Amino acid sequence: MSTWVTRSNAASRIAGIAACCLAAVLVAAPWWGSIATERLIGEFMVYLALATLWNLLAGYTGLVSVGQQAFVGIGAYALISLALLAGWNPVFAVPIAGLVAAIIAIPIGKLVFRLQGAYFAIGTWVIAEAIRLFVAQITVLGGGSGISLPTDIMKMVGETKFWREATIYWITLVLGLGALALVYGLLRSKLGLALTAIRDNELASESLGVRIERIKFTVYVLVAGMTGMIGGLIELQKVRMSPDAGFSVNDWTAFVIFIVVIGGIGTIEGPIIGTILYFILREFLADLGSIYLMILGTLAIVVMLFAPKGIWGFVKDRFGITLFPTSYHVKLGDD
Repeated sequence: MSTWVTRSNAASRIAGIAACCLAAVLVAAPWWGSIATERLIGEFMVYLALATLWNLLAGYTGLVSVGQQAFVGIGAYALISLALLAGWNPVFAVPIAGLVAAIIAIPIGKLVFRLQGAYFAIGTWVIAEAIRLFVAQITVLGGGSGISLPTDIMKMVGETKFWREATIYWITLVLGLGALALVYGLLRSKLGLALTAIRDNELASESLGVRIERIKFTVYVLVAGMTGMIGGLIELQKVRMSPDAGFSVNDWTAFVIFIVVIGGIGTIEGPIIGTILYFILREFLADLGSIYLMILGTLAIVVMLFAPKGIWGFVKDRFGITLFPTSYHVKLGDD
């Protein structure tokens, strides 16, 4: 009888092959799809990235932030500032927008980490609103009415409409799939082992020597930086930005929380399932207006009542399927 340790399984290997094939198809979308298709896939990737990052923050460290829209807005306005005031190519400004958001997240984190539980959630939302009001007073950035990127700036992205749309689309793929790859790689590292311990039992992990506060702060700043990059990307997609749109709690936090909750918080697969379901519901029900929001809320309540771990959490517990294995398993077999 022999034993060996492995992380992969049949489902994960099949999922890996399917993911590679799907990625190749998505990369070629500018040649087989329309501009509307590119924008739809791009928007999907934006929400997938935001949901994946919020899930890392709330699902593994317990930091339930309701103010992540602050970093979306900071990233968007950082890109606008670099493009308009410094003359940067918007494509190169995207990673710098993330760096700006990460730097600003350090003092914000020092402040909100003094709060616990519901007070932390409220504190992050209040700070996001304060930043929104501050940005609305900056006249050089359009004030409360917002500002647009001029045509000559957008031509830096691509000379023709085809290449502009394709470049922005490829950036969304990099950030969307990159957020998944980042979280997956992180959870397979030593830091990921600590995050999993914090997720399962924070008190026990602390007794084993896990430096909880330092790890939580590191993840908070990392997520803020990635969210800032996504904010810069959103500005490229929309071209025009206003404080109300950039710091929208509904668009960049409420819907993201819904995606993670119904998909499965604390799992990598959850945000993927949740994003797919959210877009399906939006495509078929968005014309219903306020009734559409009521349906989303009702669905979230039903899932929380009958599947507290979300759809994927239920599937995982019921069938033991894992598409992104992060833990080791010991297998027994004949020599």
